[in-house]
Amino acid sequence: MEAKKNTISVLMLPWLAHGHINPYLELAKKLANRNFHIYICSTPVCLSSIKKRVTEEYSQSIDLVDFHLPSLPNLPPHYHTTNGLPPHLMTTLKNTFEMSTPSFSRILQTLQPDLVIYDFNLPWAADCACSVNIPAVQFLTFSAAVIALGIHTYDRPGEMFPFPEFYLREQEILSLKNTVPGWKFPFDEGLRRSQDIVLMKTCRDFEGKYMDYLASLVSKKIVPVGTLVQESTNKDDSEEIMQWLDKKHRGSTVFVSFGSEYFLSKEEIHEVAQGLEFSKVNFVWVIRFPQGERTNIRDALPEGFLERVGERGIIIEGLAPQAIILQHTSIVGFVSHCGWSSFMESMKWGVPIIAMPMQGDQPMNAKLVEYIGMGMEVVRDEKGKLQSEEIAKAIRKVVVEKGGEAMRKKAKELSEYMDAKGDEEIYGVVEELLALCNNK
Repeated sequence: MEAKKNTISVLMLPWLAHGHINPYLELAKKLANRNFHIYICSTPVCLSSIKKRVTEEYSQSIDLVDFHLPSLPNLPPHYHTTNGLPPHLMTTLKNTFEMSTPSFSRILQTLQPDLVIYDFNLPWAADCACSVNIPAVQFLTFSAAVIALGIHTYDRPGEMFPFPEFYLREQEILSLKNTVPGWKFPFDEGLRRSQDIVLMKTCRDFEGKYMDYLASLVSKKIVPVGTLVQESTNKDDSEEIMQWLDKKHRGSTVFVSFGSEYFLSKEEIHEVAQGLEFSKVNFVWVIRFPQGERTNIRDALPEGFLERVGERGIIIEGLAPQAIILQHTSIVGFVSHCGWSSFMESMKWGVPIIAMPMQGDQPMNAKLVEYIGMGMEVVRDEKGKLQSEEIAKAIRKVVVEKGGEAMRKKAKELSEYMDAKGDEEIYGVVEELLALCNNK
């Protein structure tokens, strides 16, 4: 696992979530293409989700490094990831990861990288690197607006956030604060430990003013790395879904997914199901349940739902090839929780968003969807609960009705612009990282 002597070696430590390790891998590929040698350090269960995507092309430039956490009675190795993790174990996972600092120090001593790139809630990784004179840079997979609001809220209490497009309801502010227990520490301390710069999965084109404001709050240069949308997986693995979509008319179907970490309650499943039924639009709906929970999809859905929608809908349990589905010509809208990676994929493939944010940074991302004009958020009741009628109304507005033409057009324009722009951000990233390593 020894890096080539004429390359810069980088050790990456992402948080234990699909929405984090996937963009870290995409950044690793872009750096590997520019003569960096990359080590991606994570738990075996997390690494297993990306192993197939480290293809022969990258076999000499990207190494996957196992990071073994203690196996606790309530946190066995298959729970060393947020994917499918029961929500009540999230704090246990975070604390167990942090308790493994000595293991990370040993990995640093063995590999001796030139640079460490670490995630939002891992300031201890920067401390380990600093103790052996290795520069450490934070790479954030959230939007600049979300981080700027978080830092602003705690550093400037009582002062209005300078971007009125991001109005948050009381329950949304509470959700943002509770994204990670003790959230002020990982966002604030992790940022301040980053050496000179902070890498962010974003683009200056639509987040420039938020990047500049964040830079002023933390006195660091904010360096965008681009959208980092993962390349399509093998279509052979999704033949059944593709065959079903191939039978649908162009621009007739919505893709419905709420990410890898949020599990809809039975009440929410019923509201979404009825919303899809009332919309009269074709759909591919991904439903997920926590690991170990034995739930039959038919039992979770409203009685008679599958029979009533018939061939108009298909339901997938577990994971689905999101990138491939979004590129299909029949897909005209994305009913999404508005995770940042899903936001970027919609933009990349020109699919407008029907936003149904559920937790954490998602309400902010939904506001950005509306602000830039590539979709709309579903209206909830006064208690923040989903309403099937409003879900149906938003779907039809975005993907069917004349009033949604501007959103559909904007999504296509953004996609075309991103394609034309290519990877221009990565050149700035390479320049900044080389400067850091050369100044050690």
